[in-house]
Amino acid sequence: MACLPAVFALLFCLDEVVDRIACGWADWRDRRRERRTLARLARSLGGDALTTRGVDLARLDRPDRQPFERVAADLRRLAGHRLAAGGRSVVWHSSVIDAYDDRLRAACRALGIGEHLGELTGVDREIERVRVEGLLARAGLVLPATRGVRRLRDPQA
Repeated sequence: MACLPAVFALLFCLDEVVDRIACGWADWRDRRRERRTLARLARSLGGDALTTRGVDLARLDRPDRQPFERVAADLRRLAGHRLAAGGRSVVWHSSVIDAYDDRLRAACRALGIGEHLGELTGVDREIERVRVEGLLARAGLVLPATRGVRRLRDPQA
């Protein structure tokens, strides 16, 4: 009978305990995924590749610069919309492609990758888009359009 209040308290607070455990697990998993992504990017760029590629590290710390994680999330979201454009209007599809190319340019600027998406049109622009997606995939930013190609080349990925 003396343990009955403790049992009731445990039952009432059980959802809070489970929630804290679930949130802690999710945070740990996100930190682990972020560390793996950073390690993969570091391996693909090499040790001093940022200085040899001409990337100014001070430029990356500007307050008006968007975080690379947001650029990557936008790219993945827009890539999904671009690939699943069936039944949408031509104007919507071209707007999605323009936004996708803009995000590709931002990712290339952040990683110091050369691109010519703004200068090209038509099939040449599509070829350049595929080339840029491949370079970003080699740098560690895997997009929905490049997942199949990466698995064929690298069976360990």
